[in-house]
Amino acid sequence: MTDKLVIALSARALFDLEDSHALFEREGVLAYADYQRTREDDPLEPGIAFPLVHKLLALNAHGRADLPRVEVILLSRNSSDTGLRIFNSIEKYGLEIVRAAFTSGAPTWPYIRPFGAHLFLSANPESVRRSLEHGVAAATILPARAPERGRDELRIAFDGDAVIFGDESERISRESGVEAFARNEVEFVNTPLSAGPFRGFLTALHSIQAAFPAEASPIRTALVTARSAPAHKRVILTLRHWGVRLDEALFLGGRDKGPFLEAFGADIFFDDSSHNIESARRHVAAGHVPHGVSNPP
Repeated sequence: MTDKLVIALSARALFDLEDSHALFEREGVLAYADYQRTREDDPLEPGIAFPLVHKLLALNAHGRADLPRVEVILLSRNSSDTGLRIFNSIEKYGLEIVRAAFTSGAPTWPYIRPFGAHLFLSANPESVRRSLEHGVAAATILPARAPERGRDELRIAFDGDAVIFGDESERISRESGVEAFARNEVEFVNTPLSAGPFRGFLTALHSIQAAFPAEASPIRTALVTARSAPAHKRVILTLRHWGVRLDEALFLGGRDKGPFLEAFGADIFFDDSSHNIESARRHVAAGHVPHGVSNPP
């Protein structure tokens, strides 16, 4: 059982910093620093990952000794000086975030593993790629204002191949076609799929879910995949082999994922396909996982 679930994310994922980021791109670091200092007591607007973070941290309110705690780490290329506005905003919103790394423009990804993060969310694709290369689940999340929060229940959706699972089956589909893919999945139905980059995060999330009855869990998860029968069975048996619960499984056979994610009410969806992310983000927050055969170096 995992005793802690650790999420690391960039300031641009947590808060809406796009106006000041545009100023930085346009006029440089000195103009940006002056902008943040003169506004450091003005709270930032919530960003695209804010509802996810809010719901994750709310899990700690259960106060149970058998429940893994959630910790959120802030990683920022701001300096500690310009980052004061970010911490002031964290305090204003009552977020339980006490650890951070401010790197003054240097890469943040080297600090992800020392913090023990299970997941990293960032607007910087290079940081996300480097995190994945070093064995940490990571996704690029396009900065935006936070969507309106609906239910208190946390809902997270995942693609299967190259996200939860490895990409070996997806490679067969791309190289030899869907019929060869289907034959392979039937032939190896009893051989578990390899682990993808998000298995560790899913396992840590499951440790929290397992502390609650299935019908009363504050977390609900879904697999949303382009697979369909007969390729569904190997997925189900792999999850059973891992001892991991997914509450819903949508085998869409290539249908557009966006409307299904909206129906599920996902707080965030993770997929390795840029096409699927573009569809999904019209409906829900979506994180691109630049991993596997769909994302060559």
